[in-house]
Amino acid sequence: MIGMQYKVKLPSDYDMANIRDRVKNNGNKTDGFEGLHFKAYLISEKGKRGNHYNSYSPLYVWDDSESMNKFLFEGFYDNILDSFGWQTVNIGIPLQIDLTFSFSVSKYVVERMGTIEEKSSLRNFKPSLNNLVIKENPTSKVTIYNPDKWSYSTFYFFEEYPKGFENNNNVSIYEILHISRGR
Repeated sequence: MIGMQYKVKLPSDYDMANIRDRVKNNGNKTDGFEGLHFKAYLISEKGKRGNHYNSYSPLYVWDDSESMNKFLFEGFYDNILDSFGWQTVNIGIPLQIDLTFSFSVSKYVVERMGTIEEKSSLRNFKPSLNNLVIKENPTSKVTIYNPDKWSYSTFYFFEEYPKGFENNNNVSIYEILHISRGR
């Protein structure tokens, strides 16, 4: 499996209704995409939920590299290039994927970013919460790491808006506009 995300930072005066309409009209095009474990269409809005900028930041988990390559190199990703220009595509390896039955009704994601510190052993590594208190039960949880940068992100999915995460360091809060599941 492979995790993939690009974070398109948008101007502070960007009308996020454009992204909402884009996903409303096109989000279903990745429903049933071969080799896609899931795609969460994520946005952040400046001034809402502690966010400092507008973004369109879809998160993908692919079952295999062939499916990701098909998406990137057979014209599907060209829609992003045409609309937003060249974007850095971050990739990583899923360490944990805990998708519950309620995953598909999730409406919010809290991303906790961290680093994997140098140690003499990585046996029993667990991502640190670093004072991040999770008061509500997430519907699902996904951790993706990148050994090239020794970094990770844990994505907590929630059905209701989870309060108390605003203004936490290394935390981003997204609204989910659509979730696609592949086949």
